[in-house]
Amino acid sequence: MRETPDLSHCDRIQIEDLVVRTIIGIYDRERNRCQDVVVNITLWTDITAAARSDDIEQAVDYRSLTKNVIKHVEESRCMLLERLVEEISELVLEDAAIVATSVKVEKPGALRFSRSVGIEIFRTRS
Repeated sequence: MRETPDLSHCDRIQIEDLVVRTIIGIYDRERNRCQDVVVNITLWTDITAAARSDDIEQAVDYRSLTKNVIKHVEESRCMLLERLVEEISELVLEDAAIVATSVKVEKPGALRFSRSVGIEIFRTRS
């Protein structure tokens, strides 16, 4: 089991409701056309240096991170949400300034009578 780091001195950056089109699913009808997925990401980091200096070089570049996530999701061909959400968390944690991340991926309309189905995971650098 992974040891959870002390996040009490971390700040959170949230990227909410990122809608991306991709191929995802196990059925032939899902493999032949793009579908929307909704991605939510929380980044745990320390923003103190950026806040004090007001210097972009001291901040997490969440714009570039978001662009990388969009590119990855658009190019992915995962069968399962489980795989996609894990891949996104691995991509996010490539940034050394990010201590932990929570990633949620939803697939709208995946189940009849449901707005969406989603999977949320929490991963740390350790």
